[in-house]
Amino acid sequence: MNFGGYCNKVAWVDLTTGQIEYKPIDEEDARKYIGSRGLGAKYVFDNGPEVDPLGPENILCLMTGPLTGTDVNLSGRIAVCTKSPLTGTIVDSHHGGWSGARLKWAGLDGIVFKGKSEKPVYAYVENGEVSLHDASSCDAWGKSVPVAVKKLQEIHGEKDVSVMTIGVAGEKMVSFANIMNEHDRASGRGGTGAVMGSKNLKAIVVKGVHANRPRPVNKEGFKEAHAAALEQLKDEDYTTSPRKGGLSVYGTNVLMNMVNAIGAMPTRNAQSTYFEPHEMISGETIEETILVGNPTCHACPVACKKEVEITEGAHAGLRMESFEYESAWAFGANCDLSDAAAVSALIASCNEYGLDTIESGNALSVTMEASERGLLDGDGLAWGDSDGMLELLGKIATREGIGDDLANAPAKAAMKWGAPEISMSVKGMSIPAYDPRGIKGMGLGYATSNRGACHLRGYTPAAEVVGNVLHSTGVTDPLEVEGKAKLTIIFQNVHTVTDCLNICKFATFAENLDTFAAQYSTITGNPMDADGLLKVGERVFNLERYYNNLAGFGEGSDYLPERFLKEPADGPGSKGQVCELDVMLEEYYTERGWVNGVVPESKLKELEII
Repeated sequence: MNFGGYCNKVAWVDLTTGQIEYKPIDEEDARKYIGSRGLGAKYVFDNGPEVDPLGPENILCLMTGPLTGTDVNLSGRIAVCTKSPLTGTIVDSHHGGWSGARLKWAGLDGIVFKGKSEKPVYAYVENGEVSLHDASSCDAWGKSVPVAVKKLQEIHGEKDVSVMTIGVAGEKMVSFANIMNEHDRASGRGGTGAVMGSKNLKAIVVKGVHANRPRPVNKEGFKEAHAAALEQLKDEDYTTSPRKGGLSVYGTNVLMNMVNAIGAMPTRNAQSTYFEPHEMISGETIEETILVGNPTCHACPVACKKEVEITEGAHAGLRMESFEYESAWAFGANCDLSDAAAVSALIASCNEYGLDTIESGNALSVTMEASERGLLDGDGLAWGDSDGMLELLGKIATREGIGDDLANAPAKAAMKWGAPEISMSVKGMSIPAYDPRGIKGMGLGYATSNRGACHLRGYTPAAEVVGNVLHSTGVTDPLEVEGKAKLTIIFQNVHTVTDCLNICKFATFAENLDTFAAQYSTITGNPMDADGLLKVGERVFNLERYYNNLAGFGEGSDYLPERFLKEPADGPGSKGQVCELDVMLEEYYTERGWVNGVVPESKLKELEII
């Protein structure tokens, strides 16, 4: 394959035998699936849908896209693709920072791990080669994320080096353990860290030099395309505008006040849709009180990450990244906690253990509601009890006591405790920070996401809350049902495309598909327009759905917790609302060309999947 942007080299590592093979990327696969999420999904699909997620036959793919590590803005992403131990679906989970770029600079498009090492190991990548090393002798195994990173940096240095590692939770195969990158960036959802732990793989250390970044095939064309993209990102009409737009100034937590104002804030495990003390943990308050830094990722002028430091009280001395909206909600409104310092400590604890903050917050809120109902004897947890929350996180990470139930999944714990209805989850994955009664498109997105209740498969709040995204006009009424199927599909296909390229979804807050197509075409030398990109997005999304169908997710697998369908919202802006999923779902299936959630053979042939 001769496309620009690729190294045309993927390492296939058999951890059982220690054998490492290097394979080129099939050009037809690159045309049809581009890279990153797309190629990762293809590899996972080809490996078969019936594998045990925690068995040696499952594969773990760390994949970059053709734009990763280039001069394209917001191109520091990497996808981790596998079969999820949390949901049993296909899953891709992405993180930013520098590891994706450095993997490309180190001469690889991706690494695919299979098998299981007899003893704990870590992988080291440099100059297009992968080597395996003992993770116990260097004292990394059994350690928290920060300690493991430090141990590995002592061996391989810090300059031009990225460490992707699991913590204790991954080693214990907690179903929502994640892979941490550079301390605080996470491939958070779906339990990718548990898969890594099941293979006795502690970390991937990558050394790559910026000078080795891919150059565009069409240099003059790229110069023009890149300038246009940067101009769009800098436009002060958009939230991405560096140091001026809300996303840049306040980070993702700019949403705290906005979402709460429309009555779409799931509060106390979604028993309410409004959090009264929301301002205490809002992006605006954090910026005025504890914000100390604005870290960024490769080639990103937006700098949405927010580093905070606690200088007084029980958590004095804590400095952590990042006070994100989803994480702040998960431990804040979701658990009825308005202490920003305590929320910071809970996020930091998850980063150390290697736990998904969203799923962890839901684990705590499910426990709180179960306690409120009198379902737990001696293991209860009160709303807003930050000390108890920290203690329970430790028990989850180490699978101690009630933590073992929750480590298998909050949904499974709720079922074991006799109250499955208190788990706000879809396909086993718990919801993030948007209540479907107040943002209807997000409800449809949760139900139809290929990896469970996820906002990032199709981020409709960009249109329903923020507005002016993908150069649309104004804000789409979040309470309107009509047209939400088409809106959801557009966002799902577009976000699949950005995940394949692989660039940050926040680029879509300012740029459009024509801009993405121009950059892809000039980097790779493979001409593709906006419609071509959308077709790739549709193809990959359908491939994932087909995998799930084969894995047992047939008719009736797209649903929402009954709380969202039957219990009216109580917050201003959404009072009295429920989510009318059935109406939207029927329209969605028609637009997708699916039969009750199942991809028919005719659609698979149309998209050249079979």
